[in-house]
Amino acid sequence: MRRARPLPWLKPGVVVGALVPLGAILLRGWRGELGANPIAQALNQLGLVALVFLVATLACTPLKTLFGWTWPIRLRRMLGLFGFFYGLLHVSTYTVLDQGLDWPAIWADVTKRKFIFVGFATFVLLVPLAMTSTSGALKRLGYARWKRLHGLAYIAPVLAVIHFTWRVKRDVREPIVYGTVLGVLLLVRLATYLRLRPTASATTTRVTLVLAAVAGSLMI
Repeated sequence: MRRARPLPWLKPGVVVGALVPLGAILLRGWRGELGANPIAQALNQLGLVALVFLVATLACTPLKTLFGWTWPIRLRRMLGLFGFFYGLLHVSTYTVLDQGLDWPAIWADVTKRKFIFVGFATFVLLVPLAMTSTSGALKRLGYARWKRLHGLAYIAPVLAVIHFTWRVKRDVREPIVYGTVLGVLLLVRLATYLRLRPTASATTTRVTLVLAAVAGSLMI
């Protein structure tokens, strides 16, 4: 017989595992092992961990679709919140440690450097997702409005990959890997949606196709 709550260690294990990157960064910083520019190194690593969690969040439903696994669905909200958490640390490191809360300089960066603008836009999209991640928010908004709002969960990882690609400039091999994975996940979601909703609206279909195409174009 299946247990009512299988894998009771799963969520605690994910919490512990999700905090390991932060602990490693702090430990390396304390030991002076973050290189000649520790702030930039910590900034890059925090951003990468945030991207990993955002992509992992989108992978939950495709894993259920392709393999019949149900346990990833129970982790989806937690993974998304950790993506926001590391995104917040990434932005905070930039604004506080890198820029020293110099708001005119920060504004100049956001408006003049396109990779920072896209990164900032990504974080802005994550804020309402995190704020409405609770069951109470779902009840207050209603399922239809909540579902529309959480469509941002598909846009934010695409922008994050673009931010990563523009940030590294030349050696884009690592961003290409994330762009490839993201493109595949979006295409799986699109195929599932079209299969279950043959009368899906043309607008919804076009939007999903555009997101998949943007993510996939990063492979080129």
